[in-house]
Amino acid sequence: MISLNIEKTFGFISKENVAAYEAKVKEAQDALENGTCKGNDFLGWLHLPSSITKEHLEDLKATAQILRENCEVVIVAGIGGSYLGARAVIEALSNSFIWLQEKKNAPTILFAGHNIGEDYLYELTEYLKDKKFGVINISKSGTTTETALAFRLLKKQCEDQRGKEMAKKVIVAVTDAKKGAARTTADKEGYKSFIIPDNVGGRFSVLTPVGLLPIAVAGFDIDKLVAGAVEMEKACGADVPFEQNPAALYAATRNELYKNGKKIEILVNFNPKLHYVNEWWKQLYGESEGKEGKGIFPAAVDFSTDLHSMGQWIQEGERTIYETVISVEQPTHKLEVPSDAENLDGLNFLAGKRVDEVNKMAELGTQLAHVDGGVPNMRISVPTLNEKCIGGLLYFFEKACGISGYLLGVNTFNQPGVEAYKKNMFALLNKPGYEEESKAIRARL
Repeated sequence: MISLNIEKTFGFISKENVAAYEAKVKEAQDALENGTCKGNDFLGWLHLPSSITKEHLEDLKATAQILRENCEVVIVAGIGGSYLGARAVIEALSNSFIWLQEKKNAPTILFAGHNIGEDYLYELTEYLKDKKFGVINISKSGTTTETALAFRLLKKQCEDQRGKEMAKKVIVAVTDAKKGAARTTADKEGYKSFIIPDNVGGRFSVLTPVGLLPIAVAGFDIDKLVAGAVEMEKACGADVPFEQNPAALYAATRNELYKNGKKIEILVNFNPKLHYVNEWWKQLYGESEGKEGKGIFPAAVDFSTDLHSMGQWIQEGERTIYETVISVEQPTHKLEVPSDAENLDGLNFLAGKRVDEVNKMAELGTQLAHVDGGVPNMRISVPTLNEKCIGGLLYFFEKACGISGYLLGVNTFNQPGVEAYKKNMFALLNKPGYEEESKAIRARL
């Protein structure tokens, strides 16, 4: 079970002040449960884990198996919440060098539609020229520029290389139930499709087919992933006492830190496999809380790597930060430091120790140094990196986000600011329907 330790925040904030959030957190929990909070039409994630049926998981696994049997490579086309959750789980659980291995037990999973890089897309299409590939197109509307552009390229290439009939078999749509360009295309072409629920926003969608299908294609156990989320759904439930509820404590502590001038939260990992969990978390909290001139800025670092780049700033820079450290208690593999007769690097004092012990001492030493330097620290302990633990971690962050946004007083579930760049881009590209905006923006330029 994932656990939270907030002891290293005391001294910067008081235990009493955190405890004082209990009534407000209960109010937040009740508002989420009763659907009386802002954005209440997007609360489908709240009890999603416990509502997923065995039949739904079997359908996802059967489709994943078709892709696994017919593809060397599967491209996940999506942006934001439509790809970050899947990528976070896949990279956390995969062999770090799987792409170099000749023998694989699952297709290589690649990602597109999350940028408009011409070189990236050119290099991807070149790589795919001699590959049996399939596509999972993830888009509610089917008109998000980055994803639609990538899918247009990939659909044509798949049909040209594999033929229309095979393309129908290896292109899967994850989209709206009834409307939108992606739904129309899926119905017209006869693609297998899965539904993105109307009441689940993209950044909360990892436990819908948006995340579950790519994760299953990659060869991971989505039953266990969901089971871990179900366990955490219970552990963070509205009936769990405040002091025993990790999501409630995390939300309260970060809001108290924010109130005391800690405007930036840095999510830290000491395991490189968690890099995309950090990226998923940044979207979850940034898009949920950054509005109305408010919100903690979500940043992330990979330690100990970034101790040699960002470490100086974190240790002695402006004291507007705090850290939340994800600590993996037990690695999957075992590797000991060997002895060396010449000992030129001076590391014989580590001979016989596991590499993870060195890493854990780096973690502890860093925490002590940063707290001494004026940086409050929270610590999230994850037993190991497996499907169950990752499922629990993701739900923990989602539930805490729902509570935290309520405490902040914003609508956690909308993202009005995301549209601003799109309007300008469409005007600059002379998209039909944007003629007036095009004139206005060109006059400004």
